[in-house]
Amino acid sequence: MIGDLRGQKLFVVLAAFFVVNAVLAEFIGVKIFALEDTLGLQPFQWNLFGQSGSLNFTAGTLLWPIVFIMTDTVNEYYGRRGVRFISWLAVGLIVYGFIFAFAAIHLAPASWWVGAAQDQGVPDLQAAFAAIFGQGLWTIGGSVVAFLIGQLIDVSVFHRIRKATGQRFVWVRATGSTAISQFIDSFVVLYIAFVLGPQQWPTNLFLAVGSLNYAYKMGAALALIPLLYIMRGIIHSYLGHDQAKRMMEEAARE
Repeated sequence: MIGDLRGQKLFVVLAAFFVVNAVLAEFIGVKIFALEDTLGLQPFQWNLFGQSGSLNFTAGTLLWPIVFIMTDTVNEYYGRRGVRFISWLAVGLIVYGFIFAFAAIHLAPASWWVGAAQDQGVPDLQAAFAAIFGQGLWTIGGSVVAFLIGQLIDVSVFHRIRKATGQRFVWVRATGSTAISQFIDSFVVLYIAFVLGPQQWPTNLFLAVGSLNYAYKMGAALALIPLLYIMRGIIHSYLGHDQAKRMMEEAARE
């Protein structure tokens, strides 16, 4: 009974952390940052498919690697059903959040509030609020669809690798599932948001940006492999070795 309760509490914590990271990544993703300037490095002039430029990414990339780790951890102990549940929950709450963000944009602003940040270089807070939280429907749709497809592919590939390797090589199934799911995710979101959407990116720009984003995500996923093992150690310590092993075996049989 105590072991089951610990397992339930662990799932709630993992699910909550997964969902809040996914929702935050969507909302802060509107900001584009320059990686080289952030790290104090000289601009790296990449050249792919005839396109060139510096390394610019959405701020959401700060959180997506954590989402990958959460996905693989839930997959490890709660199986396909656990990942599917938190994925659909995250999608529902992302849509819920955007609905209320759009509602907030259309509330009539207080006249004094509109110019309240002029001293900080923001002449119109209402316009700034609308620009930040009012991401286009194509971008929102592309992001949500890509996220859900990526998660469903991730859980499937994870279990296929797990069947081949058993309980060994945690990093192989975690990284392998991320490599395939994020390849799809990286291109689907851009295709829906910027190729089908009003900007209508040319193919070479779509391929260049998609490849760059994918390389960044995979680099982050590889860098976070030690965190996967640290989390595994913490979970085994919390659940107890026997309880953790039983949950992993049950998850593998789904």
